[in-house]
Amino acid sequence: MALEHAILVSLTERAGSGYELTRRFDKSIGFFWGATHQQIYRVLKRMDEAGWVAVEHVPQDGKPDKKVYTVTQAGADEIARWLAEPTAPPELRDELAVKLRAAAFSDPDVMIAEVERRRAHHAERLALYEAMSERDFPDPNALTGSALHQFLVLRGGVSAERGFVAWCDEAAAALRREKGES
Repeated sequence: MALEHAILVSLTERAGSGYELTRRFDKSIGFFWGATHQQIYRVLKRMDEAGWVAVEHVPQDGKPDKKVYTVTQAGADEIARWLAEPTAPPELRDELAVKLRAAAFSDPDVMIAEVERRRAHHAERLALYEAMSERDFPDPNALTGSALHQFLVLRGGVSAERGFVAWCDEAAAALRREKGES
């Protein structure tokens, strides 16, 4: 997948300016497909040149015109083409996993602290995802269309973060046991 596809998905849900897209990435899509503000603006320019988006210039008082992007038929065709492609499973690259492999060459307290730091990060992200789920999707069984699809992605994030929290708990307990702590 390219950033272009993540932007097309966001724009099919709601037209918006580059600034609005960056805010959406910060609050939702960016949890699963990160991009800087500069990347988003560069890609929007390429997408406009490719004919995947149309740009409407909206006048603003005392500011430059706002560019509002919408998906064109060519962009919709690209989404359909991309959706038909099989997805490759993600390659997990986790520095903590490599560090755990080398834990025998480290101070156990340093490794335990690193695992606990990582656990705190995943627990914080899990709490955020669960709060978003409760706030935005109070009745998941009634969801259809885009709301259902957004919920399913969020549930994937909840499941992944729960798994990471459990793995960190298991690793920290094993390291403590190895160290001779209870």
